[in-house]
Amino acid sequence: MSKLYIVPTPIGNLKDITLRAIEVLKDADLILAEDTRTSGKLLKHYEIATPMQSHHMHNEHKTVVALVEKLKSGITIALISDAGTPAISDPGFLLTRACVENGIEVDCLPGATAFVPALVNSGLPNDKFVFEGFLPVKKGRQTRLLLLAEETRTMIFYESPHKLVKTLSHFSEYFGEDRQVSVSRELTKLYEETLRGTAKEVLEHYTNKPPKGEIVIVVAGKGK
Repeated sequence: MSKLYIVPTPIGNLKDITLRAIEVLKDADLILAEDTRTSGKLLKHYEIATPMQSHHMHNEHKTVVALVEKLKSGITIALISDAGTPAISDPGFLLTRACVENGIEVDCLPGATAFVPALVNSGLPNDKFVFEGFLPVKKGRQTRLLLLAEETRTMIFYESPHKLVKTLSHFSEYFGEDRQVSVSRELTKLYEETLRGTAKEVLEHYTNKPPKGEIVIVVAGKGK
């Protein structure tokens, strides 16, 4: 029976994969991987010999139709990204939507994703929150920041290390220097770190100590 499995993979620590995920990856007819070299290390570690095919943001528009036809033929496909849950700021949405539109079953396994531990670690309210992913780099950035300055829920952002200081300076400018911020980096890895403080304090820290690794920023919503 044809089915698309969305399979979360570890965000750093290879032990953070479920037994079910390993089983699905072994049993699938094909694995779609964002980067076959990166995923190859994970598959080798768990002795998974399933064939892999590249599926990333630069080719997913072109390959969706062919993949749907493959699924219609009766095979099972497992979709993974380099780290975390596919479709969360990673490829996966287009294929999932196409499967839903074509009546193909989709099964997303629970598992690793970076923003959940960062949110819980932050100590900021997590009963209501909004996931923003990556902010626009240029066009639309100011408009988005002005809108989010009025957001009362806790906000979650992804950022690359070389853009962190710029983003924190924008938070300080648009949200206010006293807005509470938490920055988590290298989650689940040896040098995991979470730094909490005001936007001004966190900006000063990373201005003096440029960060490394994948980064999640959690920002308090606007107070009443």
